[in-house]
Amino acid sequence: MNVFSWLSDFFGSADRQHGPDSIVHRITEHLVFSGEALGWAVLIAVPLGLLLGYTGKAAGLVTALSGAARALPTLGLVTLAVLLAGVGETAVLVPLVALAAPVLLVAACEGVRSTDPELRDAARGIGLTHRQVLLQVCVPWALPALLAGLRTAAVQVIATATVAAYVGLGGLGRYVVDGLATQDFAQTFGGALLVVLLAVATQVLFALLLRFALPAGLRRPRG
Repeated sequence: MNVFSWLSDFFGSADRQHGPDSIVHRITEHLVFSGEALGWAVLIAVPLGLLLGYTGKAAGLVTALSGAARALPTLGLVTLAVLLAGVGETAVLVPLVALAAPVLLVAACEGVRSTDPELRDAARGIGLTHRQVLLQVCVPWALPALLAGLRTAAVQVIATATVAAYVGLGGLGRYVVDGLATQDFAQTFGGALLVVLLAVATQVLFALLLRFALPAGLRRPRG
């Protein structure tokens, strides 16, 4: 059977149009898992990264630890989370947060560290507190790096959220896992294709956000 037959069988199936196994339902589940994981990663990593970047403490250690954390096997973390917390959303959120948080931590830290020192000194010179300098000067300066890090983390999480199916949850990974289990290669191929398309769409969305949502001064390359 060729690829076009697989696509026809997958997208033409009545189960893909309505019900719990429909494409819309599976995409929604996939985005919910990904959004929750990304939200927790932002809450944990971004404030810590901003603080460490501003103080300049442990910046090298942050980069080293983040690199080590990104090398952790996601499926292994899922298995460990299932053993410790049981089957459920926690078993999926833990590895996805562990995947996204290091990227965001480094982006926030390095974004703040790249703030022009003269700009920071000038802000302190006019009487701004450290908190005001961080929030009003460093964070806007770091915004491009933060958005770039968020884009990378979002794409990685969406591409990896298929692991939810391995612990009995939904999402697009359901097509891949169920298709492999039943040797329904049309379903496996269709599910994998949807994951790729969703990741590409996320990449494009963040690229547009970087292009149009940032002020012109922040979009220009810094010498």
